[in-house]
Amino acid sequence: MKKILICGAGGFIGGHLAKKFINDKNYQLVCADIKPLEYWFQTFDSAENHCLDLKDYNNTLKVTKNVDYIFNLACNMGGMGFIENNKAECMLSVLINTNLLRAAIKNKCEKYLFSSSACVYNGSKQNETFIPGLKETDAYPAEPEDGYGWEKLFSERMCRHFTEDFGLETRVVRFHNIYGPVGTFDGGREKAPAALCRKIINAKNKNLKKIDVWGDGEQTRSFLYISDCIDGMLEVFNSNSTEVFNIGSEEQVSINQMIDTIENIAAHKVDKNYQLDKPLGVRGRSSDNSYVTKKIGWKPKTTLKEGLVKTHQWISQQISSGTNIDKFCKSNIEK
Repeated sequence: MKKILICGAGGFIGGHLAKKFINDKNYQLVCADIKPLEYWFQTFDSAENHCLDLKDYNNTLKVTKNVDYIFNLACNMGGMGFIENNKAECMLSVLINTNLLRAAIKNKCEKYLFSSSACVYNGSKQNETFIPGLKETDAYPAEPEDGYGWEKLFSERMCRHFTEDFGLETRVVRFHNIYGPVGTFDGGREKAPAALCRKIINAKNKNLKKIDVWGDGEQTRSFLYISDCIDGMLEVFNSNSTEVFNIGSEEQVSINQMIDTIENIAAHKVDKNYQLDKPLGVRGRSSDNSYVTKKIGWKPKTTLKEGLVKTHQWISQQISSGTNIDKFCKSNIEK
């Protein structure tokens, strides 16, 4: 039996990863997150759960003891509004990766996965809408998203050097806009699919005909459904490659196009109040999956429409029931 540590297990991706492992008798699961347990998005009684700050080296030594595999999904992050307004806070997450890597060596852990982000990519390659998908090599020369992107790029390199200098097996995945049920959908940290689903659901419930949209709606992104994210991450983790891989979708859409899709799902049309003073990020971004498909064999299976149907349904249920809704709207540190 292998002992697995999921850091950031109280967050969106971490919770879904824990759910993937929890019933597998081949693994003993340890979960760690800074949030109080009642604010974890998903919890499992059979796991060993820790609520502590992984920026503290002593805490990383504690949770990595006798652990074989580490999945580091812990960081201070959210949608573009949060990232652009909290650059220093985002960069402090470098302490989590630094101390986990040090603890992994000290406690003789076998393998370590770091979750990076498409925010590491060179900004000059993302100035137009509907750009070609970004290849892993497009991160250099370096011009990442200020704050959050620099922290992720630096931490990627730390993983590489811990492999070279200490022999720790590391894996790095670059996530591209992961979305789906059981995640943040309000409060300032939510990403575009969840935010737009929430706005259109509320507009329909209140018989409103207008929603606020950040920017002009022509900015483009690709969005990866959570189950594809988990499958891709595990395929990279189980591979023999220490290279960096995109885990994203190649289905690039504008925000306006995504709104059209959600309107059709909700059966409610809205007018758009474009807010040009809001944080926008890059003009266009999408994933090129050719390398990860060639080397690992992974491809996403869920179309954007299929994923939005499931996401819209889940958020609608949460809003209607109001059951413990705060934990999906007021989360602190998550991924």
